[in-house]
Amino acid sequence: MGSSKVQRLSGMQKQVLSLYRGFLRAARSKSEEERCKIESIISQEFRRNAEDVDRKNFLYIEYLLRRGNKQLDQLKNPGTTGLSSLQLHYSHPSSKG
Repeated sequence: MGSSKVQRLSGMQKQVLSLYRGFLRAARSKSEEERCKIESIISQEFRRNAEDVDRKNFLYIEYLLRRGNKQLDQLKNPGTTGLSSLQLHYSHPSSKG
């Protein structure tokens, strides 16, 4: 009987996963065609941010969570039929004075 170490998720990681699941749940209420498009966009956005955003940049991650929750609220609206990708580019502050 081997024991494996399971890494516990931080509060912020739990929020990100909850947001991701929320988007997938909301996509189920849309037409089959839109659901597939939404799921593809969601997957791409979360993967891109996972690769591009510094995990220690808590302020930016919190901003992305707030923005994502607003988008999720819009997607849950029955009048909303789709979702589009929004490209934001984060620039690291320079050390120049």
